[in-house]
Amino acid sequence: MTRAVTRGANSDPDRKVRRPGQMREGLKMSLDNVSAPVVVVDDLDFGPATGLVCRECGAHYSLGAAYACMECFGPLEVTYQYGDVTREQIEAGPTSIWRYSALLPVSPHAVDEPNLAPGWTRIVHAHNLAQELGMTSLWIKDDSGNPTHSFKDRVVAVAQSAARRLGLTTLSCASTGNLAHAVAAAAARAGQESVVIIPDDLEDGKTVTTATYGGKLLAVRGNYDEVNRLCSELIGDPLTNDWGFVNVNLRPYYAEGSKTVGYEIAEQLGWRLPDQVVIPIASGALLVKVDKAFRELIELGLVEDKPYKIFGAQATGCSPVYQAFEAGHDVVRPVKPDTIAKSLAIGNPADGPYAIDVVRRTSGAIGSVSDEEVVGGIRKLARTEGIFAETAGGVVLASLEQLLASGKLDPKAETVILNTGEGLKTLDAVINHVGPTATIQPKVSDVREALA
Repeated sequence: MTRAVTRGANSDPDRKVRRPGQMREGLKMSLDNVSAPVVVVDDLDFGPATGLVCRECGAHYSLGAAYACMECFGPLEVTYQYGDVTREQIEAGPTSIWRYSALLPVSPHAVDEPNLAPGWTRIVHAHNLAQELGMTSLWIKDDSGNPTHSFKDRVVAVAQSAARRLGLTTLSCASTGNLAHAVAAAAARAGQESVVIIPDDLEDGKTVTTATYGGKLLAVRGNYDEVNRLCSELIGDPLTNDWGFVNVNLRPYYAEGSKTVGYEIAEQLGWRLPDQVVIPIASGALLVKVDKAFRELIELGLVEDKPYKIFGAQATGCSPVYQAFEAGHDVVRPVKPDTIAKSLAIGNPADGPYAIDVVRRTSGAIGSVSDEEVVGGIRKLARTEGIFAETAGGVVLASLEQLLASGKLDPKAETVILNTGEGLKTLDAVINHVGPTATIQPKVSDVREALA
């Protein structure tokens, strides 16, 4: 038996599907240069993927390097025809995202091609943190254990597989840092060229690590949204004919990699869904795809159908999704980022409207926290659970506390929070807040005095 899954990522049974040519008002702000040439190749092996569909008007397209609807300019998403997928089949697979190949737009042979084999990161039962926060059951899905120490390795692996199918030999991206690191490393592992484009004010830890892999690294005098616009403009230029921009012309495939976070949470909890999940919002795609993963697992009979709530987390210095959610708007108005949480500093988030749809549909909420609270979240997570998170993790923990205090999140319900990156990447955020307890002479008496 096969099951067709063609719904958009923000869909629910009652969602309005717009007619071809009709687009959500204001969404065009997130799409630049969508008239660039589309690369479409038939008869390639993308596993269970059958095509692309517009998330706004429902228009269908063949699989290819396309990312915007030619009817309404809405974003495209992968559709599938799933066969029978069982828990036993998944559990017998590799300890990486490739155990879920039957649910991704990838060839069954993707696991055998040179790649970083990301995923299957640990989930930590956070007893100490739960006790401090007055919660009954709290888990941390810790994606800092990926090859380049962030969840971006997942999405890049899926995009890289698509690039191979489409004959795109150079990997490229616009990045706030973690994606740059992941693209450069994945390309190096596969013997590919890479051209990574970043804002020039990123943390040194992310810039240095990306450059070390030997690809081309271009630092732009501007913010992420300006970098993303530049990448969109480059598509269609003869210079980039064989380039795969993982988060632009390969975005439909790239974004599907985030589903594996949701799959792993369910499997690691014993094939069940948590009651609540708190997810950082940058572009919004991670939140949207975790929800999509949960819905697919329910539809395929791999987990029990149950209600769950999805919560988002943003830094106040870049919180366009939070602002739209609180105002009751469907459209996300761009903002100029000003926060230490640079990995979340996307002022014009492509999936912002869909993230709002998911949070509202699941009766969740979105937190917005100051930079000071972000630092406090990083330190609390390290102190209580021994996990050193990057700034996005600090945003999540601080938002968790805020949502608990406001009564929007139930302390008695089983909750999973996401740490999407390693704290060593964002030392600048905490360097002025921590240091030696004391500087002493090599004397026992000095030790006693310092610890008194």
